[in-house]
Amino acid sequence: MTRTLTLGVIQARFGEDMNANIAKVEHYLEKTAKAGAQIALPPELFQGPYFCVTQDEKWFAQAYPAAEHPAVQKLQPVAKALKLAVPVSIFERDGPHYYNSVAMLNADGALMGVYRKSHIPDGPGYCEKFYFRPGNTGYKVWNTAHGAVGVGICWDQWFPECARGMALLGAEILLYPTAIGSEPQDAGLDTRDPWRRAMQGHAVSNAMPVAAANRVGTEKISGQAQSYYGSSFICDQRGEVVAELDGIQEGVITQRFDLDFLRQCRASFGFFRDRREDLGPKLKEVDR
Repeated sequence: MTRTLTLGVIQARFGEDMNANIAKVEHYLEKTAKAGAQIALPPELFQGPYFCVTQDEKWFAQAYPAAEHPAVQKLQPVAKALKLAVPVSIFERDGPHYYNSVAMLNADGALMGVYRKSHIPDGPGYCEKFYFRPGNTGYKVWNTAHGAVGVGICWDQWFPECARGMALLGAEILLYPTAIGSEPQDAGLDTRDPWRRAMQGHAVSNAMPVAAANRVGTEKISGQAQSYYGSSFICDQRGEVVAELDGIQEGVITQRFDLDFLRQCRASFGFFRDRREDLGPKLKEVDR
């Protein structure tokens, strides 16, 4: 029997009301499920506005232990009812430590584990080092009810070793919840196209689909406005964009993939057969 997977991606605006934001994601999860999705990806830190545009200690009060996070607790029964696997992007508190994390929910609503963002940016409009420690989980792949999912978080998407690491751990698709848009230090800098190309390259070199879910619209935090360019997309194993959203609208996209065909593609291209681990720094490959 052929193994298939239908992937859904959510693009949306978010405000300061956490409950309203979670309810919006629930609404879009229902839409993706109605469209046949089995795994659905919301954007990064959808619990509120992207607060990292400035350094303000008040936002630390919005962090929770992963299992106690309102977004996790409220979406667990939703994932179960819709039979969806959902990577839930959260501001995580672990004792005195704070992380930008993903809590992976399986299609039965169970919390499968947590991935903590490995690469933490620090620059105008993206002051994440003030809030988050670098992740200590290593790259993570989850064998969900619908397929093996690797999830990186935003800035992780620029690093080829992150994508390759997840592929070596057995990922069948790569997902990136994201919050990216304007660059306050340079109004003329538009990163949308290279942002996409980087992930399309990961799709090609790992022979697997890649998807990114971004915010859209303009948010104002502590007097500083930042706009997000949306453009959420799904690309196939050749890097071809097969579903996308524009830079303005909220909404969902879905795409169906044949996992057996994709496994054959990875084998026939020989990227993993011909890797030369002896010539440079090694990425750990798990025995499978």
